[in-house]
Amino acid sequence: MLRRQKNCRHETHPLENEVPREGHYLAALAQCFLVNMRAIMKQENPKRILLGITGGIAAYKAAELVRLLAKQGYAVQVAMTQAATQFITPTTLQALSGHPVLTDQWDAAANGMAHIESGRAADAIVIAPATADFLAKLAHGLADDLLSTLCLARDCPLLVAPAMNTQMWANPATQRNLAQLAADGVSILGPASGELACGETGMGRMLEATELAAGIVAHFQPKLLAGVNLLMTAGPTYEAIDAVRGITNRSSGKMGYAIAQAAREMGATVTLVSGPVALTAPVGVERIPVETALEMADAVNRRAARADIFIGVAAVADYRPATPNEQKIKKSDAPLSVALIPNPDILASIASLPNAPFCVGFAAESEKLHEYAQAKRRAKRLPLLAANLAQTAIGADDNELILFDDDGEHLLPRADKLTLARVLLAHLARLYRKGRLA
Repeated sequence: MLRRQKNCRHETHPLENEVPREGHYLAALAQCFLVNMRAIMKQENPKRILLGITGGIAAYKAAELVRLLAKQGYAVQVAMTQAATQFITPTTLQALSGHPVLTDQWDAAANGMAHIESGRAADAIVIAPATADFLAKLAHGLADDLLSTLCLARDCPLLVAPAMNTQMWANPATQRNLAQLAADGVSILGPASGELACGETGMGRMLEATELAAGIVAHFQPKLLAGVNLLMTAGPTYEAIDAVRGITNRSSGKMGYAIAQAAREMGATVTLVSGPVALTAPVGVERIPVETALEMADAVNRRAARADIFIGVAAVADYRPATPNEQKIKKSDAPLSVALIPNPDILASIASLPNAPFCVGFAAESEKLHEYAQAKRRAKRLPLLAANLAQTAIGADDNELILFDDDGEHLLPRADKLTLARVLLAHLARLYRKGRLA
């Protein structure tokens, strides 16, 4: 059932070391699935971020970053340089984070050891914005204030989001400092090119809060899909009847876009062929916009040869009008008949290729979920299929999935769609490795 998989790199996941020899592989696989599901879905230990803010105009973006991280369940402790307090007040950040903001290295509440205590409590330190001056301090191990001392005394990962004038960014000294930080294992998020506070345009603009939040979240995700080229579809398709009417469905695309985000977090190179939706593509994901099923099929077929994994999440219209009218059909009292012809089955077509990628399907049913999902998986010879009831999934922010594979059925209890996407992809990654080793 599983076809040959293309070569790709994978980082070792802790659970891989626990998998015994082939005779007990299926039992171990099931146990791995349960462990991962509990770890991802329960989220019993939220990650703790120490957000350092230095003195740059981009400090205003830190407020939105705190809000986004808190919304995703992260505990955020803010530390600011004195210069940063000139751009945004500690009161604002305390209100958003729910914790007093650290500004004084000799805070009596920390017994004069705020740089030690705060570093011990954090799972990661993020500096946003990181000015050219502060990057220089980090590169040379200087510690003349609370935040720089805290970074030097840390025992957790450090991520920095540079923000500065384009000439400062291009200066050889800044580039040497960045190279040293990268060599020291510091993760550098951005910057981007755009309009700067000084009125110039160029490199040095700090990433937006949504981009930074995505980068921070991705930092904590296991890179189970590192080196993998993942091609997928999402959203509905639209088949024109005339110039203003068409056949479509109520798919919002939320599940597909959540899978695209989770796959990018796990290290995959993601190409998303998307029908018309009101969603923004996840950071780092290449989106190919299409409208009709034929356009979607063409976009997928052009890229299938380069894909290691294909996931068909889109709710593709099964039929299209045989002869769409170029003009609006005028209303009359006479009955109107529209001849429909079948659209191509994109998933079945890709799964039947001689050197097919690892194919994963989705089934949205209104009844007989188990029966219809199993029949679809068998008919299309899929190693994995995810199924849900359409009436409780379409348009919703949360969902409940059942995964069908050769080992049986795996229920994913109702949760937000991004959480489900992460669990689904963790399971997919194990099946993918199993197929490559077979």
